[in-house]
Amino acid sequence: MYAIVEIAGHQFKVEKDQKVFVNRLATEEGKAVSFDNVLLIADGSNITVGAPAIGGAQVSAKVLKHLQGDKVIVFKKKRRKGYRKKNGHRQALTEIVIESIVASGAKPTAKAEKAAPKKETKKAEPKAEKAAPKKAAAKKATGKADDLKKVEGIGPKIAETLAEAGIATFAELAKTDAAKISEIIAGVRGNHVTDTWPAQAKLAAEGKWDELKKWQDELDGGKA
Repeated sequence: MYAIVEIAGHQFKVEKDQKVFVNRLATEEGKAVSFDNVLLIADGSNITVGAPAIGGAQVSAKVLKHLQGDKVIVFKKKRRKGYRKKNGHRQALTEIVIESIVASGAKPTAKAEKAAPKKETKKAEPKAEKAAPKKAAAKKATGKADDLKKVEGIGPKIAETLAEAGIATFAELAKTDAAKISEIIAGVRGNHVTDTWPAQAKLAAEGKWDELKKWQDELDGGKA
C-alpha cells in the first residue's frame, strides 16, 4: 500500500516505514505529525484518486531529525559585463518516517481547523478600506470642465495646473484674481502675463465669443 501526499509544498510517494527527507517542518524531533492532503492511495489493484484530495485520508509520520542538505553552488555570470557571483546554499530539511496510511475516517488536524476563519477575516478588512476612495472619485467626475486654452495666453500645461488647483471652468477663472493665478502657475516655465485672463474668462463664460475674439486679436500672449 502506498500514497501520494503533499508535504511542505512537495508531493511524495510514500509507504509505511519509509524514511523521507522533506522541507523543514516546525514540529520538534521525536514528535508525531500528520498530513491530510492525500492525493492518491493505492492498495493492490484498488486505487483511489482525490479531487484533488481524498476526504478523510491521512498519512501519519514521526519526525526523526532536522538537518541541512548537501551544499549546492549557485554561480551567476554576465558575458562582457565583468559580473560574476558565487553563492553556496544548503537546504533546511527534516527526516521523517511514515508510520501509517489511513484511507478514510481520519479527523482533520488542528492546523486545518484553524486555517479557515483566518482567511475570512483578512478578506473582510480590505473591502471596507476600498469603499471610501470610490465615493471620492465619483464626486470629482461630476463637474464639467471648460477648455481654458481658449483664453489667450493659456496653454495645455497651464490649463492642467489650473485644473489641479480647482479652477476648471471659465466662471471659476473669472472669479480668480490675476495675482492669485500667477501664484498657482508659478511652477510653469515661461513669462506669463495673467492680467487679462479673468476678463477673457468672463466673456467666455457669458458666451460673448465674437467680442472675445475681437479683443484677442489685439493681445499678444494674453498681454495688451
